[in-house]
Amino acid sequence: MNSTEIIQLLQQQQGPALAAAVADGLHPHVVVPADRLMAVATVLRTDWRLRFDLLRCISAIDWPAKNTIELSYDLLATARGHSFAVKVLLDRANPRVESLRGIWPAAEWHEREAFDLMGVTFLHHPDLRRILLPEDWVGHPLRKDYQYPTEYQGLQLNP
Repeated sequence: MNSTEIIQLLQQQQGPALAAAVADGLHPHVVVPADRLMAVATVLRTDWRLRFDLLRCISAIDWPAKNTIELSYDLLATARGHSFAVKVLLDRANPRVESLRGIWPAAEWHEREAFDLMGVTFLHHPDLRRILLPEDWVGHPLRKDYQYPTEYQGLQLNP
């Protein structure tokens, strides 16, 4: 299926759950509200015409001027050869969304990375803890307003 057909199928099945859709360009995607992400992801994974079986990555983008953290779930249907993305916009002050680990097991690691570096909380995640930084690290280094420490456990840091 091409991206236009994927979007049409999602619009038929999810209707107003899609906030926006982009069929053209290098990154075709739909934007969904956080409370509809699980339903849309389930269709993408289970519908026989789609069968997106691989979550390649979750990219988290900090938009301080919009007070938003954007998550982009990049998907691949390995047997069918099509790719697509789902985006969700979260409140930067309290970024929370359901974990998709039950749909794509690889999400467990990708969600931990977004939690660690951007501060996104994934609800019902089985092991949401830092994955790259020490447990006692303060803050989330990929946020644009992050202030890098000059010292950690007695060691001088040069960011």
